Amino acid sequence: MTEAGRDLPTTTASSRRRGRPATDRAARRGPPLRSGAMASPAVTVQRHDSALGRWEMIRRTAPEALRPHVLGYLGYHEWTPGPFRRLEVPSGEVHVIVSFGPEVRCPAPVRSFVAAPHSTYAIVDSDGEQHGVELRLTPLGTHMLFGVPMHELADRVVPVEDLLGRDGAELPERLHDLPTWPQRFALLDRLLVRRLEEARAPAAGVEHSWWRLVQTHGGASVEALADEVGWSRRHLFARFREHTGLPPKVFARILRFQRAATLMGDPTGPSLCEIAVDCGYYDQAHLNRDFRAFAGRTPTELMAARLPKGGGYSGA
Repeated sequence: MTEAGRDLPTTTASSRRRGRPATDRAARRGPPLRSGAMASPAVTVQRHDSALGRWEMIRRTAPEALRPHVLGYLGYHEWTPGPFRRLEVPSGEVHVIVSFGPEVRCPAPVRSFVAAPHSTYAIVDSDGEQHGVELRLTPLGTHMLFGVPMHELADRVVPVEDLLGRDGAELPERLHDLPTWPQRFALLDRLLVRRLEEARAPAAGVEHSWWRLVQTHGGASVEALADEVGWSRRHLFARFREHTGLPPKVFARILRFQRAATLMGDPTGPSLCEIAVDCGYYDQAHLNRDFRAFAGRTPTELMAARLPKGGGYSGA
């Protein structure tokens, strides 16, 4: 249900500082709640109705207590005239789908699932209706919430119940039975804050490296990151992959691709050549190769596949 280039949180002041992190917080538990930290942000609604189909999307960012690793929620209900194919491209996020409707195929049939970081695009097929809620997480937040090495989930679609057991199996019904989207989002807030308070915080070196990559849209070199955290490149590779699912160089390419796709989505924005240079590609051919790798399309083809009102990309 998402597009490349959606918002990732900005890095904090401490994560912007260069040099070796002061402490390794791998064993630290999540922070206690601050007063007012669970105040619910505003909900926004987008609706679309055309020959393509009808859909309603209800978005809400995460409250302060869940930031920066829980980004927000997307409630959705979609009807299409017949089977529909959507293109999903890699991003710097993990998407947890809690479905109230029929199965989708990606490519195996699945209902509620975790779409961990992918190194290439995927096709999701539905049969005319989708209904549910999507949780948007950072890879570090996913590692904290599920407590499993992220490289075991990377490039996979994993049923929610396989990771959360009975709680995951019961979650779709619990959410569906609530009458409003704000109530559903509030339930997710409560469930997630409890898990985060009990979770181990990310290793400081990985957290620093991740936010540096996010801040620079993938521009920070692995060599520089290893030097900043005082690790060898091999150790950074292993710890980063454990916490995020993919090697740092792959995530850097994905973040650069995201930024380029976002800039291309602005009809009044810079030219393709300007975007290539601004995003750190050697030339437009280099940019085209990454778009082929991550979307299976040229930049022009991907922009032509955009669906209206935040509907993502058509996979037709």
